Amino acid sequence: MRTLVILPTYNEAENIEATLASLFEYNPEVDALVVDDGSPDGTADLVEKLRARDPRVHLLKRATKDGLGAAYRAGFAWGLERGYKLLVEMDADGSHRAADLPQLLKRAVEADLVIGSRWVSGGAVVNWPAHRQFLSRMGNRYARVMLRSSIRDLTAGFRVYRAEVLHHLLSHEIAAQGYSFQVEMAWLTERSGFQIVEVPITFVERVNGSSKMSSAIVLEALWLITRWGLFGKK
Repeated sequence: MRTLVILPTYNEAENIEATLASLFEYNPEVDALVVDDGSPDGTADLVEKLRARDPRVHLLKRATKDGLGAAYRAGFAWGLERGYKLLVEMDADGSHRAADLPQLLKRAVEADLVIGSRWVSGGAVVNWPAHRQFLSRMGNRYARVMLRSSIRDLTAGFRVYRAEVLHHLLSHEIAAQGYSFQVEMAWLTERSGFQIVEVPITFVERVNGSSKMSSAIVLEALWLITRWGLFGKK
């Protein structure tokens, strides 16, 4: 099935070339769409040069940085309009190993959403301090309890959607803009009755650049998950 890997970027010039090279080394048949939110470090210019050498590379330039959710929605729309059957979410900073993607794509034959999970048996995190692992585990546990979900890694950002799922989800109003977008999308997929599987991956903390996580993003996630858990979502 035609597969598009979507990589949102903001100031990832130090990482994007190596990420794309690794992606195509392990997954030569996929295409890649970099969705750049006006990176001042020249990420888009670098991708333009890569695109000129490799027809598998595509670029969607956006004027402003307005959240992970908006970037992914733009990428999904781009891919669906062009007939891709599998659409992959993947970080551009090297934290999602391209070597893990073939296993996710293999499971997409039987599932509507495949999640690359850190918190199932066999999953692992590399170079995270203990307190960050604890926060991630507790955040996922809180979301799972509040939303009455069976998904172990609701916040995971490495996943494969079938096009049919995205057509369905994007017909709904998606409230989240930050990393809670991942929670909302997985929860809506589960609530809509689609088949979901979690595949263990090894998540590796970025080496270059800085994380986009902020207290505002964490607070947005906490507020939305609590609201959905208490009052539901129409």
